[in-house]
Amino acid sequence: MQATVKTEYNEPLIPNRADPYVCKENGLYYFTASVPEYDRIVLRCATTIKGLAKAEEKEIWHCHETGKMAKHIWAPELHYVMGGWYIYFAAGENPDIWAIRPYVLKCTGNDPMKDDFVELGMMQAADDDEFSFKSFSLDMTVFEANKEWYCVWAEKVGVGKMISNLYIAKLETPNKLKTVQVLLTTPDYDWERIGFWVNEGPYVLKHDGKLFLTFSASATGACYCVGMLAADENADLLDPRSWEKFRDPVLKTDYEKHVYGPGHNCFVKSEDDTKDIMIYHARPYEKIEGDPLYDPNRHTMMLTVEWKDGLPVFNFEKQN
Repeated sequence: MQATVKTEYNEPLIPNRADPYVCKENGLYYFTASVPEYDRIVLRCATTIKGLAKAEEKEIWHCHETGKMAKHIWAPELHYVMGGWYIYFAAGENPDIWAIRPYVLKCTGNDPMKDDFVELGMMQAADDDEFSFKSFSLDMTVFEANKEWYCVWAEKVGVGKMISNLYIAKLETPNKLKTVQVLLTTPDYDWERIGFWVNEGPYVLKHDGKLFLTFSASATGACYCVGMLAADENADLLDPRSWEKFRDPVLKTDYEKHVYGPGHNCFVKSEDDTKDIMIYHARPYEKIEGDPLYDPNRHTMMLTVEWKDGLPVFNFEKQN
């Protein structure tokens, strides 16, 4: 058994749900995440963020037995894009379980909790893009800025262990890129290179005309942490020089509060729309027995974003 020290800071909002995602639409909160079995996509809905903890969970899609979309169903995100609901998620194949690629589901109606989802297949690259989704690709997110839709995802390149970078492109449709990929960030610093060289799990927070893109770095144990890029909302977002990368992680393991490996976060507005809430996962212990990927105790947690001099500040807060 793992040596778990329970504190007010590591009590989960939702236990055993990694890569959490929450969005708010028409006063309702929707929640999805990776389940420990990595075999299905689930949804919850509630009128409050904390209400998601006790909300009924519905399985809306199950993995295939063989072929594509059969293994490692990871990090689903539910987005309302161009007039419809879509789920972006990563999946491997059977028998090639590490052939991870991004896939898309489309809701057939306006209620993602009641209406069916249909498969649109793998995310499509732009017609003249010879590189995107040719290798291990995952953690896809989308966002809108100045009436344009953008897509950001992680993809591994190189040889040997390979390196996980973040790329950005515009969307033509919810399941196809409009532009060729642009390299947004690569693991430059020591805190991004522990265990593996990794940038993954991107998500965008908007505030006062600025975009803050958080991402997760390093292997998935206690070294997992959150980094950040910033850009002006009116800048050319496909120009890497428009983005400033922060030298140090903005959220990392806190040994005193026993919050280990925080990462793969998203942001959502509070019930009164006055605060930005960060939803993330973390473990309540440092030592992991076996492969961290299959440790089920990455729990969904939350914190309130503070703002200082126009920049977001992330401090762990009590969970109950």
